[in-house]
Amino acid sequence: MRGVRAFEPLLAALAALATAAAAQEDGAPPSRIAVVGAGIGGSATARFLRQHFGPDVQLDVYEKGEVGGRLATVTVNRNRYESGASIIHALNLHMHDFVKQLGLKQRRSVAGKTAVFDGASVVAEETDWYLLDLLRLWWRYGSSFIRLQMWLEEIMEKFIRIYKYQAHGFAFGSLEELLESLGGSGFVNMTRRPLSDSLLELGVSQRFIDEVVAPVIRLNYGQNVSVPAFVGAVSLASAQSNLWAVEGGNKLLCEGLLKSANANLLRARVTSVRTLRSGGALRYELGLAGEGPERRTAAYDAVVVAAPLRAGADISFPDWASPAVPGEGEWQSTVVTLVHGYLNTSLFGFRDPRLFPYAGVLTTAAPALFFNSVAGVYPVEVPPGFRRKRAHEAAVYKVFSPAVLTGEQLKTLFRSYYSAQATEWRAYPRYGSAAGATLPPVELGPHLYYLNGIEWAGSAMEMSAVAAKNIALLAYRRWNGRSLRVNREDLLRAIKTEL
Repeated sequence: MRGVRAFEPLLAALAALATAAAAQEDGAPPSRIAVVGAGIGGSATARFLRQHFGPDVQLDVYEKGEVGGRLATVTVNRNRYESGASIIHALNLHMHDFVKQLGLKQRRSVAGKTAVFDGASVVAEETDWYLLDLLRLWWRYGSSFIRLQMWLEEIMEKFIRIYKYQAHGFAFGSLEELLESLGGSGFVNMTRRPLSDSLLELGVSQRFIDEVVAPVIRLNYGQNVSVPAFVGAVSLASAQSNLWAVEGGNKLLCEGLLKSANANLLRARVTSVRTLRSGGALRYELGLAGEGPERRTAAYDAVVVAAPLRAGADISFPDWASPAVPGEGEWQSTVVTLVHGYLNTSLFGFRDPRLFPYAGVLTTAAPALFFNSVAGVYPVEVPPGFRRKRAHEAAVYKVFSPAVLTGEQLKTLFRSYYSAQATEWRAYPRYGSAAGATLPPVELGPHLYYLNGIEWAGSAMEMSAVAAKNIALLAYRRWNGRSLRVNREDLLRAIKTEL
């Protein structure tokens, strides 16, 4: 995370602009706001901006690719399957609200058991009996499972305070302020120390970390237990059983949010953000890629960048000497391969595929393993009477791996297959060592906001929605010069006073 420190020079350079673009003197609402990116973060931002600024503001959303971003589907054997972000936690209240408000439905889940493979044998597994699973966990790992659960429950109990704060209109000008309002300095410190250190300090055993925690982190982030503790908590929460998805595909959330926001979807790649001066007011124009010279947009009163910023990549800030973006190599590549075929169960110690009991297999960090997980998946539209295919039947499997699978690797993992479709994502930040790291800013300049910095605290659909709501509230407060509800330290007491 060394690259995020590059934000500091930009903040210093922009400090001089703050006075000129403070609260608007005439009290008029902004006429035009731009959002760069139509993934879950950008589409949710458009929705929240419309709610706060009203119907008269022109909202333009720029998207260079498909609406949904890292929420996407691919077609295999005439059915569509999630190839991007695919699970939502029961406590993700913004996602619940979106589904309800947009008239969407939660997808029916199809139960299945999971195992952990270390390259030689299955070292942990689920059974059909919950009490037996608990006894096995206790026998192999002692109290580690209970200690982890208590830790996660305490974190989630504190994190859900954000919904109350946002419902009362409170916003935060930095990610550190947001996290500190939820869990004090403890939450901020969790973004700066490795998950493994935090768990060992809790009394979680090294064996449990290696055989249970690490496989979950590999599945969700394609990385190891050196990720920051807060990132790890977000990942481990997604491994719980109370998960769901959207019927028809999670990307329907983005399409519905843009439509409900009455946003103008503009198919263009934004290459730069430049400042403009007009009558003493600071505005922004966007540079767009195209044939010949860079094209320019009309002026915007506010801009939200809802796409990852990378040095030397997509978006530049030519008016500023030092672009505040993480380094080019600091976004993790993860490959998702959807394979229609027959799983090679003998790899996991089951010569007879009819005896293979698992729907999915996670892997430890054994050097010889070339994949992070493999699991049978079901379509985004689950037909009536659908059942999971058994391993001796042809089924669709999703494989996560750090690199595109070779033909030889596919033959190792599958007895035979009809098709294999790979999608390579620049999916998450490459967290690396969390020691001494700082989080990216929310405000890049006056009325210029960066949403995807939240991913350095934790990358998930709900985290993006929380950041979107915060930016919409912050933009509204900043525009109208109402700072009383920004970075308020006594939030709980203030809310109780209001009630």
